[in-house]
Amino acid sequence: MANPWRGEVSLVIDGRRHEARLTLGALAELEATLEADSLVALVERFESNRFSSRDVLALLLAGLRGGGAVMDAATLEHAQIEGGPMAAARAAAELLARAFTVQA
Repeated sequence: MANPWRGEVSLVIDGRRHEARLTLGALAELEATLEADSLVALVERFESNRFSSRDVLALLLAGLRGGGAVMDAATLEHAQIEGGPMAAARAAAELLARAFTVQA
């Protein structure tokens, strides 16, 4: 599902595989989109299972853009994500976790 050395998470959207990663630019976009006090607050929302579908969509969209995909929010909102909403939420949480994992 993912490349742990590069912080990538694979997603199949509308039958096409995409690699998502949270680059610094993607993280900045995410902060602005979610109007989060900090990324730590966003991590805490996911760790305590207090995240919303808006959080999941914003994380996935930022990660997909960070991975090089050209996609807008409306496209992702109507897309078929392999594994459904639960797989999307797991992928979003994994993206966030990998963004803050120190790689040797």
